Order: sequence, then C-alpha cells, then structure tokens
Amino acid sequence: MSKFLLLIVAIILPGFAAASATGGETLNLTNHPIGYIAIAIFVLAYLFVMAEEFTQLRKSKPVILAAGIIWAMIAAVYVSNGMTHQAEAAVRHNLLEYTELMLFLLVAMTYVNTMEERQVFDALRSWLIRKGFSFRQLFWLTGTLAFFISPVADNLTTALLMCAVVLAVGGNNTRFVSIACINIVVAANAGGAFSPFGDITTLMVWQKGMVEFWGFFALFLPSMVNFVVPAAIMHFAIPVEQPVTNNEMVSMKRGARRIIVLFLLTIATAVSFHNFLHLPPVIGMLTGLSYLQLFGYFLKKTARFDESNNHNGRMGDVVPFDVFNKVARAEWDTLLFFYGVVLCVGGLGFIGYLSLTSDMMYTEWGATNANIAVGVLSAIIDNIPVMFAVLTMNPDMSTGQWLLVTLTAGVGGSLLSIGSAAGVALMGQARGQYTFFSHLKWTPVIALGYVASVAAHLWINASLF
Repeated sequence: MSKFLLLIVAIILPGFAAASATGGETLNLTNHPIGYIAIAIFVLAYLFVMAEEFTQLRKSKPVILAAGIIWAMIAAVYVSNGMTHQAEAAVRHNLLEYTELMLFLLVAMTYVNTMEERQVFDALRSWLIRKGFSFRQLFWLTGTLAFFISPVADNLTTALLMCAVVLAVGGNNTRFVSIACINIVVAANAGGAFSPFGDITTLMVWQKGMVEFWGFFALFLPSMVNFVVPAAIMHFAIPVEQPVTNNEMVSMKRGARRIIVLFLLTIATAVSFHNFLHLPPVIGMLTGLSYLQLFGYFLKKTARFDESNNHNGRMGDVVPFDVFNKVARAEWDTLLFFYGVVLCVGGLGFIGYLSLTSDMMYTEWGATNANIAVGVLSAIIDNIPVMFAVLTMNPDMSTGQWLLVTLTAGVGGSLLSIGSAAGVALMGQARGQYTFFSHLKWTPVIALGYVASVAAHLWINASLF
C-alpha cells in the first residue's frame, strides 16, 4: 500500500519527488498539488463541521479524517524524497501540544461534570427561579452571572446553565428568550476572554507562554465593555413584564461545596506549577485531579450518609460517587475535534501555508489590523483553529498584541450564533426561540460592542504595546 502511495506521489510530482534532501530540511509544498489537495480537504472537512446542526454528523469525525489524510500525503512526499524523519518529528510536536491541552481540558471538564452531578448548577438555577425577578432583572442577572462564571467554568457550560434559567421562567415569551440567549452568549464569550480557564483559546495562549497568568486580567475592562454595550441597547427590547415563578427547591448533594473548593485549589496548583516551578500547567491540573479522586473515594465509602440526608428525594436518586463516570462524561467530541484541528492546522503549517499567511497579515496589514481581522474570522470559523494558526505562525508581537488577539478571538465569535460553541449549543437548547436569524438581527449591536472593546483595550492597555 505504501509503495502504491509513493508511486502516485511520484506521478503527481515527478520533478519534485526526485529532489534530494539533507537532514533537517523541509519542503515547500505550497505551490504543488499536495498542498492544494490538503487545503481542499481541510475546507471540505470544515464545511461539514459548520453544517453539524443540519447533518447531525459530530464535528470531530470529518476533521480527524482530514488530519490523517493530510499527514499521510505529507509523509508520502517526504519519504519519496529520502526524508524519513522530518514529518514524524513535526507530527509528534503537534501531538505533544494537543496532549497537554487535552489533558488540561479533561481535568476541567471532569470537575464541571462532578459539580453538575452534585447539583451545584441545579441549585443555583432553582434559587434564581424562586426569587421572582422581572424579565429585565433576569436579563441582567443571567448575563452578569454568565460573565463572571465563565472565567472559572467554561463559556459553554455557563451558557447552558443560564439558558436553562431563561427557558424555565421565559416560557413561551419568545421575544424575551431570544434576546436573553443572545445576551448570555455575548456575556459568556466576553467573560471567558479575560481568564486562562474561560476558553480554549485563552488556555492555548497561556500554555504557549505568550501571556502570563495574571496578564490576562488586563482584559477584564475591555471584556466587560464587550458585554455591557450591546446589553445596554438590548435592555430596551426586553418586555416590561413579570414572569410566573415556582417554588421548586433543589439541594446540593453532600460534598458539593468541598468540590468547588478543590476545583479552585486545582486551579491554584496549576498556576503555581507554571509560575513558580516552570512546569507545564497540565501537571498541576492532573495533580488537582488526584484531589478529586481521593475525595471521591471518601464520598463512595461514606455513601450511607447520602441516603440519610436525602429528605423527600430532593437530591434525586442517590448512587455511590464514581469519579471515572465523570471522566467518561467529558465532552469527548470537543476533545477529539480539537485533535483534528491541531493536526490539520499543523499539517498546513508544515506545508508552508501559515508562513505565507503570517507574512501577508502581520507584515503587510500590521499586527493590530491582523488581530482585529482574526476576531471577525472567528465568527465564521471556530476560534480554535484560528488561534492555533496564529500561535503556529508565532508572529513577533508585544504582550498587548497577544492580549488583543486573545480578546478578539474570544469575543468575535459572538457576532454570529454559529461563531462560538455557546451559540451553537443554545440554538439547540432553545430551538425555535433562539435562532441564527434572531441573533443576526442584533449583530450590528454586538459589532458595536466588539469595536468598543478593541478600542478600550488599545486605550487602557496602551503601555503593553
């Protein structure tokens, strides 16, 4: 099979395949058929990703296939030119980058799933519903909570939680539900932009060492501007009504508060490992997973107390705690999608396309214009491949510029409902009430917030440029 593949490559690239190479060299495939085919495969795979809502084909499947095909073609060209190790070394480098991020996210997802199982989020939702807030109060409350919860949890989980509250009290009031969901998406994405834990893109920038942990908080005010500006305008479109409330009460399960403390301790461990010991943050996160595992063992051995404390079944069905069930419930489609994206973009970079793009954007356009364009692009294409591409290009930029691209990639996805995981998830959760076109109607207002947040960053953090 490998000989047949090499024969095909030699036929496609007769002059190129005959070239000799010395160790350590790489081949520029940007102007050859393999490069064009790789671009076409990636674009086709991403079209399937964007059409996930309609095809019901999980987004990880096409990009994983595309990654395998792209690297197989690259390796075939290199082997045919007597370069047997360069492609292997490059793909191992990409795989290491992915592994660090995947394990980091896996620990964070496990904690979030555990807090969900302990009914932390259900208890918060029931409290909000019982308080009897007006639609306008609820609009601001859910948006503000989304803004401040997403930096610690993630923007997707936060958006789903707040949307559940909106649907519970909004009922058939489509106007309120639609605008509140838009506000939640904007707020969750904005909140995730000023924390290394709020979004995959910020995590990528932090783990790459482009910005120190505390440096991200310089984006707090620009992120708040991004949330507040469109929210202040949408506020006047919210019905001046009082929703019907209920007295449902949900109690957190035993150990819930201690698990929240352990999660914060895990974050502190990851930061300390990175800042003081100069170890990868993922080592600290995995150490923090052991905190949860040991506490889970304690909960499992003392499960009899859950039964005795479950008055009137308010905590639901009581089953022994098992941390590995929480690991299994991680968003594996997202994690595998991330694998496919990292390897696809890494392959295109190894071919030479990212160098060309970097020269065009960061040399000809200038860093500021390029980073603003990255945010607009992330509204159409997921911000994960866009940010990974920028990190792979590794343009020579100041801390202020790295913060700018972190901000724009994080909040740019709010421009369209399909521009972020939070928006896509809420279209499914509030189907028929929050749609692509209901979001598009408010895109000019959201764009105003986008421009205002960029201007705020350029002004407030001018000393970082």
